[in-house]
Amino acid sequence: QVHLVESGGGLVQAGGSLRLSCAASGGVVNYCAMGWFRQAPGKDREFVAGISWNGGVTHYSDSVKGRFTISRDNNKNAVNLQMNSLKPEDTAAYSCAACADSGRLWVSEDYAYWGQGTQVTVSS
Repeated sequence: QVHLVESGGGLVQAGGSLRLSCAASGGVVNYCAMGWFRQAPGKDREFVAGISWNGGVTHYSDSVKGRFTISRDNNKNAVNLQMNSLKPEDTAAYSCAACADSGRLWVSEDYAYWGQGTQVTVSS
């Protein structure tokens, strides 16, 4: 059973940056696609970014493209999300997900494992 733990969330002013990390334990996710999703209060969970098992393919939602960068370190069994030029509308709980065998990085239902999430709050 893969266990995912996110870190790096917090409070930041608009225009600032944060770096989220997701560490996997209990199993190896080196051959799994991984992704980040977020959910704001009263809203549905939405896709943020995804990355293939070897990092060769990445996919971003239109709302974060050009501002966020997803990367992975298979030596550390981890995936990261660098978030720049943050906006108040980026405020949400961000969750890491692992093992979307379908290749559809943006489909939350395709992921087998989920972390508990880390809160990101962007003040205006």
